[in-house]
Amino acid sequence: MKVLITGGAGFIGSHLAEACLQRGDDVYIIDDLSTGSRDNVRPFEKDERYRGRFFVHIDSILNHNALLELTGICDVVFHLAAAVGVRYILENPLESIKVNIQGTEKVLELCAKFKKKVLIASTSEVYGKHMHAPLVETDNIIYGPSSKFRWSYAASKLMDEFTALAYHRIKGLAVIITRLFNTVGPRQTGAYGMVIPRFVEQALAGRPLTVYGDGRQTRTFTYVKDVVDALMGLVDCPQAVGEVFNVGGTEETTIVDLARRIIELTGSSSPIELIPYEKAFGKDFEDMQRRVPSIEKIKALIGFEPASDLDEILQKVIATMRRGAS
Repeated sequence: MKVLITGGAGFIGSHLAEACLQRGDDVYIIDDLSTGSRDNVRPFEKDERYRGRFFVHIDSILNHNALLELTGICDVVFHLAAAVGVRYILENPLESIKVNIQGTEKVLELCAKFKKKVLIASTSEVYGKHMHAPLVETDNIIYGPSSKFRWSYAASKLMDEFTALAYHRIKGLAVIITRLFNTVGPRQTGAYGMVIPRFVEQALAGRPLTVYGDGRQTRTFTYVKDVVDALMGLVDCPQAVGEVFNVGGTEETTIVDLARRIIELTGSSSPIELIPYEKAFGKDFEDMQRRVPSIEKIKALIGFEPASDLDEILQKVIATMRRGAS
């Protein structure tokens, strides 16, 4: 099978590319490297096993001609390209909205033209300000005001979902939507606000672990291999077409407890420092206080359950970052 991965040099995209190559697919990626890195995929480019099966295109998904050619070549598209990370989105709000909405529209338009199955990677952020758990795919959406640019990412990704489902209903496009909950693992950087790599980097360096707000906000985390298995499983399942699925872990933790666990697992003497949201992100930020997925729908369809618990995830990330620091 020929697979196109938009955002394929990013954190999740590179792991997905590796898994598709390992199962024998021909893999094409397109990435503008705004948040991805060529280093994430360079080992596959050099691997003799993948010679003639792995193709890297450094370009924007807004480049119609490049996307047209790649979509026409491939059998299935994993659309992961997007502006990601709270800090990046707050610093680049206009570009983030443009890439998320216009980029997804181009992907859907060309997939419909060539009748190609497409998986759209959405986000748990679309749920907004819910305080209940677990979050179910049919829950209502609750956002803050448009003056808080933090919500522009959630709203743009929700617009992607509406557009994808409209293409499915009106044009019969084979679309699958996944809402990803805090994916973690090797190749992830803390540069754009990702909490676990940031905490681990701080702990290993003996610096304070900077917790934003009061630290009582909760999250769940999913190991990247589990997420990749879910994405590939859904694309291979005909019954997934036209549906929305949560993909995430179910072990809920507060951010301050997460910091404590990382300090313990790294053997660090780092203190924990609470930083007000406004100081960390400015006036445009508003946080989600709780984010826990129901995974009953995806479990019932393809048997998905995360294989790695939080301590295993943290140990893997710590080990990887120790090797990188040495």
